[in-house]
Amino acid sequence: MTKDSAGRKGVTGRSQGAAEESVADSVSAAAKALLPLHADHRQRLRERFLKSDTDAFPDYELLELLLFYAIDRVDVKPLAKELLRDFGSLGAILAAEPARLLQYKRVNERTLALFKALKETGRRLGRAEIEDRPLLSSWDALVNYCRVTLADEATERFHVLYLNRKNRLIADEQQQRGTVDHTPVYPREVVKRALELGATAVILVHNHPSGDPTPSQADIDMTRTIKEAGDIIGISVYDHIIVGRTGAQSLRSLGVL
Repeated sequence: MTKDSAGRKGVTGRSQGAAEESVADSVSAAAKALLPLHADHRQRLRERFLKSDTDAFPDYELLELLLFYAIDRVDVKPLAKELLRDFGSLGAILAAEPARLLQYKRVNERTLALFKALKETGRRLGRAEIEDRPLLSSWDALVNYCRVTLADEATERFHVLYLNRKNRLIADEQQQRGTVDHTPVYPREVVKRALELGATAVILVHNHPSGDPTPSQADIDMTRTIKEAGDIIGISVYDHIIVGRTGAQSLRSLGVL
């Protein structure tokens, strides 16, 4: 091969490389043009969330951001807005029954797993704030934990927090699950379980799905019955906390105990 032909070959190779790069750029641009608009929207929303004051981030956009990780290749903003409109809050969505959520187009098992994992993560973070410390001196953290656990549930649930002699949590157990406005509670079972766990005191907790935590007369009567049963064998009932979406009420603070 002569020097001249080698030089021409080098020029040809560079020209071919430039042509290939140009074709690749064109293909890339064409591919981007074919992407749905929401693909760029997802990236912009992620970037804005990372750079923003998250407290000011709207609920529907936060839910939309979460749905990105459960639902692929579609615009999920309409779904996020529909869920918030129907359930009223992020907490209610996370606590919703799977069968009800599956009635919505695009909601799938990945969505259900994501929502359940988020709710459980919140509960565990709340529990970490009250474990290994006297509950009576961590009252705000306790009420927050109770609200995270129960406030958004669609049916009544009755929990008992069992405490040791140092007023530290031994166990949080759901004793009963009821309907939208009633939970059957059995004082004998509460006291029996306290003895099994070696607890010396309990804190009763249940939710009002209506959202209003104001105690009913039935709540007051049931609390007094459990207290009387506990007094016989030395199990103290420190309080009965009722939670709802609008707040929480302590029966001890109300003078019932």
